[in-house]
Amino acid sequence: MIPSHIVDDIMQASRIEEVIGEFVNLKRAGSNLKGLSPFTDEKTPSFVVSPAKQIFKCFSTGKGGTVVTFLMEKEHFSYPEALRWLADKYGVQIPEDKPLTQEEQEAISERESLHIINEFAQKHFVETMHNTDEGKTIGLSYFIERGFRPEIIEKFQLGFCSNKSDDFTKAALDKGYKLEYLEKIGLTKTKEDRSFDFFRGRVMFPIHSVSGRVLGFGGRTLKNDKKVAKYFNSPESLIYNKSQILYGLYFAKGDIIKYDNCYLCEGYTDVISMYQAGIQNVVSSSGTSLTREQIRLVKRYTNNITILYDGDAAGIKASFRGIDLILEEGLNVKVVLFPDGEDPDSFAKAHSTTEIEEYIKEQQQDFISFKADILLASEGDDPIRRAQLIKDIAHSVSLIPDQITRNVFIPEVAKRFEISEDVIWSEVAKDRQDNLEKTQQESLRKKRNEVRQQQQQKEQAEAPSEDPYAHEPNPFETETPAEVAVQTKDDHYEYDLMRILVKYGPLALTVDQLNEQGELEKIETSVAEFVCHELHVDELTFDTPVFNRMHKVITDSLADNVFLKPTVFLRMEDQEIVKFVTQIELEDIQLSPNWEIKHKILTPSEKDKINIAAPKSTYAFKLSKVMKRIAEIQKELPTPGQEDEHTMDLLAEQANLERVKIFISNRLDRVNTH
Repeated sequence: MIPSHIVDDIMQASRIEEVIGEFVNLKRAGSNLKGLSPFTDEKTPSFVVSPAKQIFKCFSTGKGGTVVTFLMEKEHFSYPEALRWLADKYGVQIPEDKPLTQEEQEAISERESLHIINEFAQKHFVETMHNTDEGKTIGLSYFIERGFRPEIIEKFQLGFCSNKSDDFTKAALDKGYKLEYLEKIGLTKTKEDRSFDFFRGRVMFPIHSVSGRVLGFGGRTLKNDKKVAKYFNSPESLIYNKSQILYGLYFAKGDIIKYDNCYLCEGYTDVISMYQAGIQNVVSSSGTSLTREQIRLVKRYTNNITILYDGDAAGIKASFRGIDLILEEGLNVKVVLFPDGEDPDSFAKAHSTTEIEEYIKEQQQDFISFKADILLASEGDDPIRRAQLIKDIAHSVSLIPDQITRNVFIPEVAKRFEISEDVIWSEVAKDRQDNLEKTQQESLRKKRNEVRQQQQQKEQAEAPSEDPYAHEPNPFETETPAEVAVQTKDDHYEYDLMRILVKYGPLALTVDQLNEQGELEKIETSVAEFVCHELHVDELTFDTPVFNRMHKVITDSLADNVFLKPTVFLRMEDQEIVKFVTQIELEDIQLSPNWEIKHKILTPSEKDKINIAAPKSTYAFKLSKVMKRIAEIQKELPTPGQEDEHTMDLLAEQANLERVKIFISNRLDRVNTH
């Protein structure tokens, strides 16, 4: 358990814009920062970060909260893990915890367990390479022979898995890790009751998440046996999905943003050699075909990709699909082909940083020239093949979503192949029409599903309930965002009252209150004390679970004469509380333009009118509870002729509630006349 004062130190030291900036390319938008959502695919930025309030809001998915919330959502950290990650980043010391008991270890979730095992494996492979004769002779010597400097070997956390059958597996089991998890993550294989290391005898390349967590490994054999696969990668697991990961992005993201360009190559050593040579905005697809998810990952940081191809790459034609995917996602793509027999790894080792940069600048081509050069060289002058080539390139142009960009490329294609622009225009238009029809069909299918869901939600939300004061809207109510589970009017009044409590709880308040003689008199109190007292005397609570928990926190703090500010709630482990407070803290961003028209007020004046807002919200909450109970009683009453003793009790309760309803309504009217 991390002490609360240490949590405060971590939150004060952390800069949300710095942390999220490692995942999202943020741009200034007034006093806030905006970028594309890291949680979903979108073309218009809806992800907002408020440096002043140290919170974020993703309007596409509804996610929001503090920097801790972001790490929990994006990296699947637990609450303590997120705090420890931030403490490590910002140099905040956390007192040493006592070792976990067996029961506590078993309570760790599977995802967290897999992460922990990967971290242990990475350290084990590093120690094996540096501290054993086998590791130094085979693993370390290999990396040194490849020209990697010690600091680069350390930075990329390179290691070696012993060739002994179960060296790592035995160490992991001795440490208390489950064989089941070792197998799930692909570090251990079991055959006929015999467990052995999957990567035995291989040099190891850890594959990191954007935040630096080890998600999996690439292992290269040092044997020359052609029957043995040169590279093994970790299998797909709960934490590793190779189609959504780019090797080296953790180290490259800063320079990708800085230079507004991402170099994309094929292998692990390509990335490391280029990085060592000073070209550090470089990533790798790790030998797999480029995926749409990987492209979108790059798009968070830049709209420009430069693909670096091996000079003798046999799969260049197969990579054309990757270029089309890049164009389709709206990114700009350039291509560089290295000389025959060279790849980014070998070229980087033989040239200086300046020479590499100059070569890339001189040799980079747009996708039209590149495709044409490659295909013409292999297809010759065959007219049919040439016609197919033109169609192929026209199809690539048709995938570009931006019309101006398409219009720039069409004349280039016509000029390259000495053909009329009208022909290219026609082919591009045809392809776009085909693509549009496919997209519309898919969109229609999704829309139908959405309509069904919306209809179901509407039917639930429109459950009948009496609202005697619907004609007189509370001018201080907040339009509740869609992601908050508000299904009924009662929920809405709960939301508004808790919003008042959190935002204005410590503020001074002058209100009318009944004295012992039953007369109204003005008293000086605080918003939090007034609301909690009013709820206490009528024994009322919140039905919404998260609001009920917050109400208890507030009442407990008042008992200790402590008034809570919104920042206190933002530091809590309960992420439902954090999410709610984030929403109300970002009201100025999420309110629609018709806010003032609909409610006839300006939100900034609410604080000045708290003497009206707090009582009105409280009495509206009370009245909603009374009306809800009256409606329940009416449903419970039997049909005429079937009355019993319980019926009389219900009628008596209803009569009393009717008197209470009138009393509260009068209090509401009194507030309205102020």
